[in-house]
Parts: sequence; C-alpha cells; structure tokens
Amino acid sequence: MTRLAGRIILLWGWKRALLAFVAGAIAVLGQAPYDFFAACFVSFPILVWLLDGAVADAPAGFVRRLWPAFATGWWFGFGYFLAGLWWIGGALLVEADSYAWALPFAAIGIPLILSFFYGFAAVAARLLWSDGIGRILALAFAFGLTEWLRTFLFTGFPWNPLGFAAMPVPLLMQSVSVVGVAGMNVLAVFVFSVPALLADRRNLKLGLSLAVALAAAHVGYGYWRITRPVAPTDKTINVRIVQPNIDLTEKWDGRVRDRVFATLLDLSREAPKAGARKPDLILWPETSVPFLFNERPDALVAIGDALDDGQLLMAGAVREEGGATAGEDVRYYNSVVSISDKGEIVDAIDKVHLVPFGEYIPFADLMARIGLTQLVAGPMNFAAAASRHPLSLTGGVKASAFICYEIIFPRLTAVDAASTQIIVNVTNDAWFGDTPGPYQHFRQSQIRAVENGLPVLRAANTGISGIVDPFGRVVDALAMNVRGIIDLSVPVAAPTATAAPFWRVNDFLIMFVFAVAAGGLKLRQRLRAN
Repeated sequence: MTRLAGRIILLWGWKRALLAFVAGAIAVLGQAPYDFFAACFVSFPILVWLLDGAVADAPAGFVRRLWPAFATGWWFGFGYFLAGLWWIGGALLVEADSYAWALPFAAIGIPLILSFFYGFAAVAARLLWSDGIGRILALAFAFGLTEWLRTFLFTGFPWNPLGFAAMPVPLLMQSVSVVGVAGMNVLAVFVFSVPALLADRRNLKLGLSLAVALAAAHVGYGYWRITRPVAPTDKTINVRIVQPNIDLTEKWDGRVRDRVFATLLDLSREAPKAGARKPDLILWPETSVPFLFNERPDALVAIGDALDDGQLLMAGAVREEGGATAGEDVRYYNSVVSISDKGEIVDAIDKVHLVPFGEYIPFADLMARIGLTQLVAGPMNFAAAASRHPLSLTGGVKASAFICYEIIFPRLTAVDAASTQIIVNVTNDAWFGDTPGPYQHFRQSQIRAVENGLPVLRAANTGISGIVDPFGRVVDALAMNVRGIIDLSVPVAAPTATAAPFWRVNDFLIMFVFAVAAGGLKLRQRLRAN
C-alpha cells in the first residue's frame, strides 16, 4: 500500500489528471442505481494521495500553491459528474431536430461547471492539510461544506451528494434523520477516506477506530429505528397513483390531447384490484393535464364525472394567470391542483424552485439576443411561486406537494409534522428515458421520507411511481415505462407539535467539529515544525 500511495503521490501532468478523473468516475458506482458503496473506498484514498502530492514548485505565490490541489479536485469532480449526469443530455433528444445542437453543452457543460465545486473542496481541504488523520478530517469537512454550497449557489443542484453512497438501502438511510444529508456527506467522506492511512500508518489505529465506530453506529441506529415498534394508527388514506406512460412527443401535441386526457381518466376510473379499497385520493404526475383548464372547462366537468362522491384528484397541470386586461402579462405556473368530485378546483400550489433553461431562462432578454430559448419543459416559460402551503386531503390530512426536482432540496422539503402528514412528489422523468436519472431521482424521495419521518407519494409519467414509507422503504412501485396504477391504504400518523427536523442544526454542528479538529491538527503541526 505504501508503494502504491507513493507512485500516486508522484504522478504529474496528464497521468495525474487522468487518475483523478477515473477516481471520480468510480465514485459514481456508489450512487443509484448501482449502489456499490465499496467503490468509494477506492476513489477517496486515491484522492487523498493525489492531494498529498498536489504541491507547487517553490517558491510560489498563494494562488499558484493552491492550483495543483484545485486541478486535482476539478478533474475528480469532472469524472464524478460526467459519469453521474451524462443522461441529462437525453432531454435534448426528445425534440432532436431543434435541440440536438445543445447536447454537448448539457452532457458535458454541466459537469464542467459542477466540477468547480470539487476543485474548491480540494483547495479548502489543502488549506487545512496536515499529516495523518488531520488530512482526512480536512477532506471530509471540505467536501461537506462544498456539498452544502451546492444546495443553493447558482440556484442549487444537489444531485448525487456524496453522502448518498452511504445510504443504498433503508437500513442505512436512518442516520439522515439525525445528521441530515450535509452531515452524512462529511461522515461518509471521512469513512471512505480512512483507508488512505494504511499507506503511512500515522494515526491508523485512531482513524480505523473512528471509522468502525461511525459505521457501527450508522448500522446500529438504522437497525434500531427500522425495527422498533411503531405506534399504531387507525387513520389511513386510500391512495391511487396513476402512471400514464405518455410519450413526450405527444404531450403537447394538440391532435392527441384528448386521447392523452382520456387515458388518464380511464386509469382513474378503473375498479380497485382485489383487496384494495376505493381511493380517497387520486394522484396524477407533473403537467399531466395536456391543456389549460381555462381553455377547456369541459375537462373539469369530465374529471368531476369520473370521480365518485368524496374522491379528490391531485393533478400536475399548467396554471395560467393574468392577461385579463390590455397590456397585462400572462403568467404560467407549473402547479398541482386539487379537484373535487364536483369538478371544481378547490386548491392549488405552484412550483417555487424552477429549472434553469428548462422552465425559465435566466437573463431572458440577453439570452434571446443569442438565440437561446427554453429547452425542454414545454411550450411556455414558467413563473416561480413566492410560497407554498399544505393541501387538504380527506379526513383533515394535510399534504405538502413538491414538483419534479424540488424534492432534491433538503431544506426546501423540510416540513413541520404539525402541519403535514404526507409528502407528495409529482414529476415527469420521461425526458431522461431509462437511464440512471429516474432511479437517482427516486432515491431522493426515499431520503426525504426518512428526513421528515413521513410517507411520500410519488407519481411520475413514465416511472418510477411509488409509495415510500417514513423509513424509506418502498411499499409499492411501478417499473419504468409501464402504464398502470397503484392502489394502497397509507397509514397517517396523528399530527404532533414536533418542530421541523432537528438535523438542520446537527449537520452544521458536524461540519464545525470536523473543521475545528482539522484546523487544530494543522496548527499543531505548524507549531511542531517551528
């Protein structure tokens, strides 16, 4: 191991960049749908050794000294994001005649940009770098900080956070309810990097002991939480999730809209399967309604006719506002609407966090001058809502609905159990085909369920639709690219006065502890050197 580490430390030029790239790509095997977390025990020790050798020729200025570390982290990030997000380009092939030209910008450009986060992480780690376990603590803190920044900088895109590699199955997801994803990022990178200590054996016993203790606590807490008795509840809500599997080339085609709508109604009207109860709630995917209700009021009548007494339909739809007076702008919202058995819209929420270039164009006027328009989401730009509120379901149950990739933001989806008993996620992952994308998106729903301790109902146009219990376990699901329904009675816990999840404090506490420990060891090393 010492000889291997030495050879990696001494690499330079394209060989160093290539190994960093490959190490990052290997780390993606820890993410869904592969869930091979052991790959990270290879990737991160390699990264540690590469950063051990990321030093500039002396003498050098501040920026030049940090450049080798930045380049190493950037190449690691490029491998990670390219291998993990290559499928994003598939959205541009749905209308290839118009948007195929942009494929390289999406498939390669996005990983290129995201790689700067990991370049920054490597620089931050290198600033706190010291011998032995100190550098492992520094790397864990730096990546934890960077992954947190990735949740909000430049609108945020926390897809495939590193901590997810430590949570491939529900048993190993439970710790996120205590430390949050930000905390899991720190702890996972630490544990994955500890094997690097095998090369020089400095603080090896301490590092292995901490790693084993963290892993044991991770597994033990998961086992305790997932097997402990749950207080019984007599309150349930009968749910039907509809997965229509509509081809995206037909979604906005005016010639087939009535057929698309009829498919949704037929699935909603199907008799419950043997042993299932008549649904109280029917859930359609994101933008599943193929027209505007104010242009087709007959659609609301048809929905009312399809629903039995007491049933409620929650549907993803485009909602229009404004334009009633001359000169007033028309605004379109990506929404979830609640429709009663009388065919009336009784409530609605609009999407708060929109997809840049998919649902709106940043700096639209400037982009229009260079011919760049909206790429994938539909025939109009959307406006963002200022706020959201829980939607009322049968029996006083409250649901917080999140549209598409809103579900990937931990703090956006952190709900208060006193006001929400169910989380709803409607999406349309058909843009990305049968690639790792939909599986990675579904994993986000599982983690959100565990973080909040609430069930998640997920309706996706082509999959994966499913029901996840408060422990991240998939109760039932529909496979990719099938048309069908799920009927299930979902237990609903009584509302409590519990505040929003307390991991929102613990994750920062973990980052602080690691930063202080890494900084303290760095200071001690300097004092000893002097």
